[in-house]
Amino acid sequence: MRDLAEKWSVAPDWQSAVITAPGLVVRSIAGLNQLLVSGDLDAWSRASGLDGNGVGAFGTAQGDRYAARLARDRLLVVSNSPLAVAMGWHAEGFAVTAVSAGLQVFEVEGSALDAFIARGTTLDAKQASASAALSYAGISAIVYRHQGRLRIHVDRGLAAYLWTWMATAASNISVGSGN
Repeated sequence: MRDLAEKWSVAPDWQSAVITAPGLVVRSIAGLNQLLVSGDLDAWSRASGLDGNGVGAFGTAQGDRYAARLARDRLLVVSNSPLAVAMGWHAEGFAVTAVSAGLQVFEVEGSALDAFIARGTTLDAKQASASAALSYAGISAIVYRHQGRLRIHVDRGLAAYLWTWMATAASNISVGSGN
């Protein structure tokens, strides 16, 4: 039988994987708790004590616990430690689903960050939008800023593809050219 696995990129060791180029560093971020919250976001905010608005694309998230807006009734909640909220449907009108195992998180920083962003999307990186969910590098991603760095969440199955794309994009960026 033919080995179809040879078609796919091999995923690097995410714990130690780093892409470095002049003015750019890309690394994988592990250990974040990620929850998908759907439904009444005001009710979520009251029950969890967290902001129910969330940041949009290229918006800036603050702190160890924050949310990225995905749709009018959907958030990705990110935390450095587990939240004391039960998974499943809540009578207040929202549902919480753990998605940490399903999403790979990358962090990008450096002076060539704007050029890197411009290679991945046509959106204006200097202007935050309402939703952090967008097409980046040809795939669906959740993109926002956190502590001066760009964070990108993608389906874990697409992480090796995005890693390869980011390595190519980083190697093609020359600092100061804006390309």
